[in-house]
Amino acid sequence: MAEECCATQLIDGNGVFNVVGLDNFVRTSKLGDCGLSYAVVAIMGPQSSGKSTLLNHLFHTNFREMDAYRGRSQTTKGIWIARCVGIEPFTIAMDLEGTDGRERGEDDTAFEKQSALFALAIADIVLINIIETIYRWCHDIGREQAANKPLLKTVFQVMTRLFSPRKTTLLFVIRDKTKTPLEYLEPILREDVQKIWDAVAKSEAHKSTPLSDFFNVKVIALSSYEEKEEQFKEEVAQLRQQFFHSISPGGLAGDRRGVVPASGFSFSAQQIWKIIKENKDLDLPAHKVMVATVRCEEIAAEKLRKLSSDKDWLELLEAVQAGPASGFGKKLSSILETYLSEYDMEAIYFDEGVRNAKRQQLETKALDLVHPTYLTMLEHLHSQTLENFKTRLEQALNCGEGFAASVRNCERSCMLEFDKGCADASIRQVEWDASKVREKLRHDIEAHASSVRNLKLSVMINKYEKQLTDALTEPVESLFEAGGKDTWASIRKLLEHEMELAVSGLTADFVSFELDKATIDKVVQNMREYARNIVEKKAREEAGKVLIRMKDRFSAVFNHDNDSMPRVWTGKEDIRAITKEARAASLKLLSVMAVIRLDEKPDKIESALFSSLVDGTVAVSSCQDRSVGPTSDLLASSTWQEVSPKDTLITPVQCKSLWRQFKTETEYAVTQAISIQEAHHKRNNNWLPPTWAIVAMIVLGFNEFMLLLKNPLYLVILFVVYLLSKALWVQMDITREFRNGTLAGILSISSRFLPTIMNLLRRLAEEAQGHPASEAPRTHSLDSQSFKNENWPNPISSMIPESSVSSNVSASDDGIEYSSPHLTRRRSEKVPEGKFSG
Repeated sequence: MAEECCATQLIDGNGVFNVVGLDNFVRTSKLGDCGLSYAVVAIMGPQSSGKSTLLNHLFHTNFREMDAYRGRSQTTKGIWIARCVGIEPFTIAMDLEGTDGRERGEDDTAFEKQSALFALAIADIVLINIIETIYRWCHDIGREQAANKPLLKTVFQVMTRLFSPRKTTLLFVIRDKTKTPLEYLEPILREDVQKIWDAVAKSEAHKSTPLSDFFNVKVIALSSYEEKEEQFKEEVAQLRQQFFHSISPGGLAGDRRGVVPASGFSFSAQQIWKIIKENKDLDLPAHKVMVATVRCEEIAAEKLRKLSSDKDWLELLEAVQAGPASGFGKKLSSILETYLSEYDMEAIYFDEGVRNAKRQQLETKALDLVHPTYLTMLEHLHSQTLENFKTRLEQALNCGEGFAASVRNCERSCMLEFDKGCADASIRQVEWDASKVREKLRHDIEAHASSVRNLKLSVMINKYEKQLTDALTEPVESLFEAGGKDTWASIRKLLEHEMELAVSGLTADFVSFELDKATIDKVVQNMREYARNIVEKKAREEAGKVLIRMKDRFSAVFNHDNDSMPRVWTGKEDIRAITKEARAASLKLLSVMAVIRLDEKPDKIESALFSSLVDGTVAVSSCQDRSVGPTSDLLASSTWQEVSPKDTLITPVQCKSLWRQFKTETEYAVTQAISIQEAHHKRNNNWLPPTWAIVAMIVLGFNEFMLLLKNPLYLVILFVVYLLSKALWVQMDITREFRNGTLAGILSISSRFLPTIMNLLRRLAEEAQGHPASEAPRTHSLDSQSFKNENWPNPISSMIPESSVSSNVSASDDGIEYSSPHLTRRRSEKVPEGKFSG
């Protein structure tokens, strides 16, 4: 029974509160699980009045009882508590130290008042132990004051210190009853109690408050334990039945106000005793709120601690750290709901306002604990959705779908998946806003789509730029090499044609991207500028090679005839005219390369170059007096009239410098041609054999000559042979054939000999029949032509002394003047200006 009742000294005789003992009592007796289903019964009374004995028999406790053989003395010191065995609901018995004891003395009533106030603040039922003989003002040994008036006075005085006291049941237990009936004693007792209540000094708030607002007064009587023990036990057993279901409506403790839940009993008792010890007024409602605040905070802290170490929560946290967790919201909601429900169950009996406030705080802290994990979950959903978008977009584009449509479809499906994932991750306890993550996802999707679009457009634009580069570079270079009067017109036409092809193709490819008109116009404009830059870049490259091109042009015109056949300087060619024509063609090329003419603006560059360089203005101006100034020199400037500097490739000054260099580097070719022509003329005039050869032929052929004189027939035959040979010589142009070498001449003559003989015989036969034939055109075979080496020097010229060349050739700006022993020429013909156009 000692273990069941768990008797514990709550407050010792010195007023020290036993915190450890009370906590042990609560834990051992499992008081904390009772909620509001418990009651507290305290007993007051004079010292050695049998309080402990009554409690032990009434509640089966084991409080220490007085030893009757040792006389009246202080048995209970301080305040003791114990569990009432076998009573439902859970009932706590509180045994207070007796009043009016001589151990504390007459003046030491402080502890009595403190213990009385403590009992009234905590207990639902207060037993006041009264002995009938004492109540009748009979004196007895061992008590300082014989009556119970001081006890009641103390009870009523301390009761007024409770600002809002709960209604407590005062159960007056008249002990050792005599033959006087209870019906007679009870009215007298109630009357005396009312008189004491009226006489007690009360606060202003309770001056007119009736006794019934504070107390529910009941009176019972018990026989003497020493004289009538069996009857005492029977009456106590009957009284015990009244404590069953005492907290039910109509029970001894049925009128309960401000009851502290059992889990807060320990803390509440500590705080009440602390306030009482500090001699402060006790406000039970405020105390109730304070206890509720502390206990609810403790419960909330415990639930939060358990939540942070919950196994399911830690597993879910670990899963989310690794990636998206399926059913995250449902699992997390269940975990949170578990601990919030536990809080509700443990804090259900505390003050509602405090309970709800602390629950809200617990929920907030719990949500703060799990919110980072929720954000991590959203980040995983964001990353996963973005990757899905990238993959799906790539697959859609690989399948040939339109870019804009693919982006829309992929974005719509991915955003739906993200919203579904957010719904799966949401919890019941709160509606977290995922809009920021959603907007970030949308922004990232748009950024990726924009990046892919820019990449695709860049690849597409690069393709058409390469197409333009391939289509323009070589043709433009070829047109610049040709350098005709329609060069820039052809380039403009080519540029426009290729540009239209590129723009039409690019525009068609842009359809799937659904670009706005401004973007398309910008790309097309950039494409046009790119194509123009290709031409301009190529023009600048060719302008840097203009001198080489001019020399090539000069060589092509000077060394080849109108049929593009290599010239053979036989002495019949007009070298001066050919030279002027070649230089005019080169000057035409220089005028073409001088400026960029993509805007189709007219200019006078060609006429300025021709009049200054070909007509001799430069030479004339150089001979004029300096005082005249450079106004007559059209090329004495760094800019062209009506031409923008950005379109200038070669300035006028640079043109003049290039022309001088060009003439210098081409004079050698002209000199070589003159030398070859003179050598050929000498060779043709010196075709007879040497004199000694003629004398030798006369001496050695004298007999044959005499034979011919003696026989005229031989002369006729010889004459006919001479005529035939002359005809063959002329017809086959033997001299021309052997000009290219002996072996080449023999091969050419042998291949043409028989056809020529047949042709002559046929003509003779026709003439004999009287049908003269028209003269057949003179045949010239490609094999009979003399191909000149590109390096201009000829083997024949190597045999001519340099002194003879230099003495017979002189150059001037108007042309070339040359002379030889057999031929002296000077030409100053001008090429008509109309022949050269810009």
